[in-house]
Amino acid sequence: MTPPMRLVDPFARAITYLRVSVTDRCDFRCVYCMSEHMEFLPKKELLTLEELDRLCSAFIGLGVKKLRITGGEPLVRKGIMTFFRAMARHLDRGALEELTLTTNGSQLGRFARDLADCGVRRVNVSLDTLQAGKFARITRWGRLAQVMEGIEAATAAGLAVKINTVALRGVNDDEIHDLAAWCGRRGFDLTFIEVMPMGDLGNEDRLEQYYSLKDLRRDLETRWTLADTTERTGGPARYVRVAETGGRIGFITPLTHNFCESCNRVRLTCTGQLFMCLGQEDEADLRAPLRAHPGDDAPLTAAITAAIARKPKGHDFDYSRQTVSGQVSRHMSHTGG
Repeated sequence: MTPPMRLVDPFARAITYLRVSVTDRCDFRCVYCMSEHMEFLPKKELLTLEELDRLCSAFIGLGVKKLRITGGEPLVRKGIMTFFRAMARHLDRGALEELTLTTNGSQLGRFARDLADCGVRRVNVSLDTLQAGKFARITRWGRLAQVMEGIEAATAAGLAVKINTVALRGVNDDEIHDLAAWCGRRGFDLTFIEVMPMGDLGNEDRLEQYYSLKDLRRDLETRWTLADTTERTGGPARYVRVAETGGRIGFITPLTHNFCESCNRVRLTCTGQLFMCLGQEDEADLRAPLRAHPGDDAPLTAAITAAIARKPKGHDFDYSRQTVSGQVSRHMSHTGG
């Protein structure tokens, strides 16, 4: 049997992790991710579920082992379970090692059991606060109770849950201990993420909200005993163990500690644009060869390998000079969270 091709970038990093946005739509309007009155993409620009299947399958054929489904909110995409069931065949034959998703949790009550049946074993739930009023302000349209019900449904279905929290100074910096305690009691991993300069900065002051995770860790250590580990889950988070709970806390620090040297991932948008780096504007159009050659994957494979050959060494995000540097114009909801 011929071994699969491998995607290797110019810096000898094997690309084994693909994050795929299946929709730009969401039932929330989180202040750091979307404008309140978003203009969504016309349907004809979006990849169909069949096209998403073909594209992801091409990446898997080139050696991608981990597939994370994102949005927008992936579970609001009509018929999305058809896509998950299609990806399950790659798990069944051993070509794909992990199929996961990042979600706001609002639809997990409906889909958690079906996701588990498709081979999903863990989900990342974006949750920035445990306070209902604050949750409504951050998400604009969201209800905390609905998300909590979704988390319960996920655990009942046997899914491991990781909580992702964007650290926002002046917004949720007063809850870091509560989040650590709650996740510790529930057995959830908790990952803090630095807010990144993406999208329209007119409505929210990213610089004022920026909470360095170096500072956040120092603040956590006023109450908790944290021990560094070498544990990884395939992404950029660096983890510590909390002695008091036995739980694990991760830190994703694109600004204070650049993790680009070990980057093994690329991002595919819901329109078929491949971003080789989250923090750079360079992209490759995969929708064009996909639609121009419906019966031949060779041009698509060539486009993918050519794009990986352009993957940069790292991003340019920087708040260090008290200005927002390295900003990219697209919204996180378009690129995929």
